[in-house]
Amino acid sequence: METSLYHPLPRKAFEGLASKQGKNYVSIYLPMHKKGKEQNQHLDQANLKHCIKEVKKALSEYQFSKQESDNYLKPVQQLDGLAIFLDSKGLVYYTIPIPFKTQTYVADHFYLKPMFPLYSENGHYYILELSMDHVKLHEASKYGLEEIYIEDFAPDKLEEAVGYDYRPKMLQFRSGQAPHGAGSFHGYDEGKDDEKKEILSYFNAIDKGLNQILKTSKAPLVLACIDKLYPIYKQANSYPHLYDKSIDGNPELLNKDQLHKASWQLIQSYFEQYKNNKLARFKEFYHTPKTTFEVKNTVDAAVNGRIDTLFIVENTDLYGTYNNANKRLTIDEQKNVDNASLINLCAMHTFKNGGNVFLLNPNVMPVKGEPLNALLRY
Repeated sequence: METSLYHPLPRKAFEGLASKQGKNYVSIYLPMHKKGKEQNQHLDQANLKHCIKEVKKALSEYQFSKQESDNYLKPVQQLDGLAIFLDSKGLVYYTIPIPFKTQTYVADHFYLKPMFPLYSENGHYYILELSMDHVKLHEASKYGLEEIYIEDFAPDKLEEAVGYDYRPKMLQFRSGQAPHGAGSFHGYDEGKDDEKKEILSYFNAIDKGLNQILKTSKAPLVLACIDKLYPIYKQANSYPHLYDKSIDGNPELLNKDQLHKASWQLIQSYFEQYKNNKLARFKEFYHTPKTTFEVKNTVDAAVNGRIDTLFIVENTDLYGTYNNANKRLTIDEQKNVDNASLINLCAMHTFKNGGNVFLLNPNVMPVKGEPLNALLRY
């Protein structure tokens, strides 16, 4: 399902960057300091100038003259961005809400390794706002949410599902029975079972509509409703990924930002657990053919689409070349004109083939001291 759900670097744009290959592709990563002395002393601009100087040096190795490199890098010099990508056709840049170190890279492709937390840790889930006269569905991630139109598939109020005599039937007014002449309601206790049946019928209709929209999705569904409605909806639900916790309260009282914040706080641990499960699975199959931490085996597995989950030590790299035809791997001490980042290569191939890519602190890696650990499909 495609929506306009906000993301700092939408997947299609990322895939577009990943598919590009040619001459003199420039990648610059520049951390921005929004507070404190770094901003006051314009250190970001100084970092950018330093990056440009490094790129010019690299371009000179690709036979660029000083004038040619000045002209080529002119668009970058007018920016104050975070992740910058430049080729002969122009420039794109993105403000990225994740930390990374200052870095430059020139090759026949873009360097995208620092971006993978945007996809491995962003989460993808749905939120269903639910009350007797209010139903809304949202697609959501760590970075925002977007409402999905559901009126053609599901009722948006109880009366539409069970008939417009619901309220008079359930809330019959009886006057003269309470102190000070105040009216009172009867029928709720007597009709509690009837009310639950009415609500269940309503939720069954919503569930049927949702399944037409969500279909084969595996993303969790979070409910936003008052506590007593959750177990009734759970009874009606047939979507296999209903989350076991809900956002309590009347969802109509929450604005879009409040709903997103509350839902992410609730669901974040679910996505953390997914990563932890992959780590546990690696450890379970350690020293079997289902895992590898040797660089050559990992590169080969990535290039040939055999990696289920790739774990990478953050802020590290490994340069060299790999020939898939003869399985020859070379590793160099540093980046040069003829080589590339082997870690970026592994990450890109894993991502393209539907695998997971996680950047980890060295202390969290399953096999310590190795830059790459891979859980294999086969």
